[in-house]
Amino acid sequence: MAVDAIGSVLQTQDSALPANSKINEQDFIKLFVSELQYQDPMQPMDNGQFLTQLAQFVGIQQQQQTVQGVNNLLALSASGQSLGLLNHTIQFASPDGITVATGRVTAIQFDGSGASLSVAVSSSNTVTGIRMSQVQQITP
Repeated sequence: MAVDAIGSVLQTQDSALPANSKINEQDFIKLFVSELQYQDPMQPMDNGQFLTQLAQFVGIQQQQQTVQGVNNLLALSASGQSLGLLNHTIQFASPDGITVATGRVTAIQFDGSGASLSVAVSSSNTVTGIRMSQVQQITP
């Protein structure tokens, strides 16, 4: 059973959505000003509607900040988990999932998809690029 590293799950953008389907603060302000500019002077926007729209936008901004904070905590947690493997012996599967090897974790590298381990399988052979999802067993 493959388990992805927490860091690889952080890219949570839905690939089914087009890239331009998100509205940012500037787009919202432009839309809001246009709405005010072109409203019917005989039936102006209700104050309640105006405040509701502003409150919704502020709520969305706060939710985005909360999500960013949680993502940062997940990334920190994932780095802590991988750092705990330094100098431990692990059993890991090859990327194809067929071959299994054992070795000592000698280095950890972080990139956009999480931690990547360097594992010394013998005194002259170090395997690099081992992902957390490939680790099958950890021994002290």
